[in-house]
Amino acid sequence: MGRWPTKVTIKEVGPRDGLQNEAAPVATADKIAWINLLSETGLSYIEVTSFVHPKWIPQLADAAEVAAGIRRKDGVAYAALVPNEKGLERAISAGVDEVGVFMSASETHNQKNINKTIAATFPVLEGVVKTAKQEGKTVRGYVSTVFGCPYEGAVAVDQVLTVADRLFTMGIDELSLGDTIGVATPKQVEDVLAEVLRRFPAERIAMHFHDTRGTALANIVVSMEMGITTFDSSLGGLGGCPYAPGASGNVATDDLVYMLHGMGIDTGINVEQLTKAALFIRDKIGRPLPSRYLQTISSSANSFKEEEKSGDARIV
Repeated sequence: MGRWPTKVTIKEVGPRDGLQNEAAPVATADKIAWINLLSETGLSYIEVTSFVHPKWIPQLADAAEVAAGIRRKDGVAYAALVPNEKGLERAISAGVDEVGVFMSASETHNQKNINKTIAATFPVLEGVVKTAKQEGKTVRGYVSTVFGCPYEGAVAVDQVLTVADRLFTMGIDELSLGDTIGVATPKQVEDVLAEVLRRFPAERIAMHFHDTRGTALANIVVSMEMGITTFDSSLGGLGGCPYAPGASGNVATDDLVYMLHGMGIDTGINVEQLTKAALFIRDKIGRPLPSRYLQTISSSANSFKEEEKSGDARIV
């Protein structure tokens, strides 16, 4: 194997992880329209919502309406997060292709996020995975706070391995390792993955980096060097965890695609269509997004408009 993979799978989590932390409500129709735009980009996986209780994540209270209202495209898997069997029942009724179960590697964050201890979370998720499998669904596991916890600080890799082992034993198909508060550095990623990959194959591991301190893309490069080829991202850099103070958005899908394409790595994604989807959700949210790619094209467009006004616009 060369230093870099030839192809990478990007899993778009913006409609769920991106929107869940937005204070101002986004209209259900706008969510559906955005997901429909994302379906035309070449993405093969879109996490459309979360079937958690509306009290905990009000922004996603319309989960069933969104999942039922989107236009499905062949070749795209439409996924949703579920916290328990009740949420799973709703997700199955809405026709999702894959369910995601989630928990934390740190005790305090797990209790803040799920309102249960880690030990009490395992049996709940075991029931969800079992039922989802019986219904013919693939199941994805998420582990939060892998590289650091907002309440406890450093998280021992043994805690990550314990949770990962239990989730794989339950029967999940893939495990996404989350840097929930964006504290990871390339050396830490290398060290954690060295331990994880001793136990589990790289093709069943995905990485989920938040860009709080600007290190997400560097962490992805190291992950690729270690054999990881699946990454979660959120268009425009939307996101954050309501139960992780200070956490900013996920690594931006558009920034990630720019980097990968520049490295000659195939994603299957059409940049023009992706940009169209990014500008759509930026305008619906009504503020600039963290994505460097979006900032660059917005800056270029504004510069051109100013030159047009002054009569100095030219094609270069």
